[in-house]
Amino acid sequence: MTLQLYNTAHRKKEEFVPLKEGEVGMYVCGPTVYDFAHIGNARPVVIFDVLARLLRHEGYKLTYVRNITDVEDKIIAAAEQNGETIDDLTRRTTEAYHADMAALNALPPDIEPRATEHIDGMIRMIEKLIKKGHAYEAEGHVLFDVTSMADYGKLSGRNRDDMIAGARVEVAPYKKDPADFVLWKPSTDDMPGWDSPFGRGRPGWHIECSVMSEATLGITFDIHGGGRDLIFPHHENEVAQSCCAHDGAPFARYWVHNGFLTVEGDKMSKSLGNFRTVRELLADAPGEALRLNMLSAQYRQPLDWTAEGVARAKASLDRLYTALQNLENVETGPIEPAAGVIAALEDDLNTPQALTELYALAGEANKATEEAEKARIKGQLLGSGRLLGLLQQSPEDWFRKADSGDISEQEIEQAITARIEAKKEKDFAKADAIRDDLAKKKVVLEDGPNGTTWKRA
Repeated sequence: MTLQLYNTAHRKKEEFVPLKEGEVGMYVCGPTVYDFAHIGNARPVVIFDVLARLLRHEGYKLTYVRNITDVEDKIIAAAEQNGETIDDLTRRTTEAYHADMAALNALPPDIEPRATEHIDGMIRMIEKLIKKGHAYEAEGHVLFDVTSMADYGKLSGRNRDDMIAGARVEVAPYKKDPADFVLWKPSTDDMPGWDSPFGRGRPGWHIECSVMSEATLGITFDIHGGGRDLIFPHHENEVAQSCCAHDGAPFARYWVHNGFLTVEGDKMSKSLGNFRTVRELLADAPGEALRLNMLSAQYRQPLDWTAEGVARAKASLDRLYTALQNLENVETGPIEPAAGVIAALEDDLNTPQALTELYALAGEANKATEEAEKARIKGQLLGSGRLLGLLQQSPEDWFRKADSGDISEQEIEQAITARIEAKKEKDFAKADAIRDDLAKKKVVLEDGPNGTTWKRA
């Protein structure tokens, strides 16, 4: 079977055929680094990590690009609220993002461009759009003229009324059309800004990804990924900018979007008290269990994040690691994924079916009596796990970390960070619960004027 992916642009599942034989370029929208990543931010990271692993297993030379948005109004507001510089904020939150995604067994992208490194390219693209009649200047802003593109809205399938009503578009008197979107905006002296032909200012969000993807993958590339919430307006506007800047040349050939994530049945929201950062969740469960829980739903479907689901994922990993533990003294056969796991992933990343195949392997391991059969199963368990980003440690390490008397330094630091955040939110019950949980794991916290330190009891 060849790889099949659901292409949002055509609203159907299609055989994946790369632009250049044997090579794949993939761009995935990364974080805006103003705060800790929440579990919704993590879902595309895990999903596209699996796709990257699969593409490499299939023999493709993959260039995987995931950007960092380090200039955006949310960053400016957060830095002011926190009383820290923008550089300090973006450095701190980027480091936290990297650590949290690594804890989910997500491999880093091949290229991680930062928006602030590509300002010159953004200015050049905006100049092209103005020259070609697709953008205009107004009151210090530069806006894309959506009426200049006959098929604007083709990616999302939205009509004009849908684009304006209920959409995340800013209504402003200087716009020619309510759906026109900002390419460049003016900056005051206390804001980040760059000199440009349109005046000192900063880029709009959408232009950033158009320029960073072109700089790293070229004008036309294979796969563009992200969450469903980005289809409109972000990805729609990327298509408009890039296609119009290059006289209609195709942009991304396959658009792959993961479904929405809810928490305990409700939309995640701080006001509902169900906002979950990855860092907080890592204080309570292993990253591998969080990853498996994400893979328990097919990526295009909604995923309801529940404590019960995480507990089930942890129990499933216990079962898988027990199967490997029982094979500890067996010589490992070829470390290759099972055919059923590959077939499931080639069918539009059907991770639930892939997990079913993995559990079936564990069941076979418990029944096998011949050494050759045990060796084959062990190799397929490890190979299938590697393709899914699971079973990345020894059974001994997995069960030792599950022991209340053993916790890694990274997990301790993550728990301390979660406790600090809980105290900021005045959730003192949660802060106390984190302290008590660490105490059970023989870690003693000491709060002082210079922050929180810890030691093992």
